[in-house]
Amino acid sequence: MATETWVVFTRQMRGLLRNPVWVFFGLTQPILYLALFGPLLTNVRGGGLGGDGAWSVFVPGLLLQLVIFGAGFAGFGIIQELREGVIDRQRVTPASRSSLILGRCLSNVVTLGVQAVLLVLAAVPFGLRPAWGGVLLSLALVCVLAAGISAASYAMGLILRDEDSFAPFVQGVSLPLLLLSGVLLPMTLAPAWLRHVSDVNPLTHLVTGMRALFRGDVTDPGVLWGAGLTVALTALLAAWGTRAFQRSNT
Repeated sequence: MATETWVVFTRQMRGLLRNPVWVFFGLTQPILYLALFGPLLTNVRGGGLGGDGAWSVFVPGLLLQLVIFGAGFAGFGIIQELREGVIDRQRVTPASRSSLILGRCLSNVVTLGVQAVLLVLAAVPFGLRPAWGGVLLSLALVCVLAAGISAASYAMGLILRDEDSFAPFVQGVSLPLLLLSGVLLPMTLAPAWLRHVSDVNPLTHLVTGMRALFRGDVTDPGVLWGAGLTVALTALLAAWGTRAFQRSNT
């Protein structure tokens, strides 16, 4: 299975390397937020914002936004492959269906990992001065989450089979989750009722943990909560995505 997964992964990566502009295209929105919205936060007081420290609050939120939209829309590719008959041809090979989706997810993880590194480096000239050990741990969490969301996105692509249905679904699910996680502003600035709603969102705890890691506070309880919920959520999404891929019929 590992060999089959690697074959699918290298096939996906060859297609990406032939057109690497997509790596930078996915960074367009986060870079715009970084350049046009981030500087406003340096003058905000409260929620840990203000001064150069605002970047250690804002950049982890941008990383989560990058993963949610980047991995969430991965299913577009499999819809096109369904239409072109690529999935049909792969299914008649001896390769397991699990490897067919895992190889694709691995390529998404690598792509988003590279984009996340570039985003962090782009934030340094703006004033980001993080604890680099914490940044590495945050990037690892980002990659773990990307694997689960990619698997779920591929599963939904196989279920919906149509871009016109897929795009509104992803947008309708991802946008509320992102807003409730406090990616742009910490939820400590929100009213009590909104904070209580946000606490149910596992992404809130991931962002909180990543912000603690960027500050270098590895022992913060939020780090353990964020890491644990991220691993659990990824395991559930990956299991569901793999099962849906195995059961889907062309």
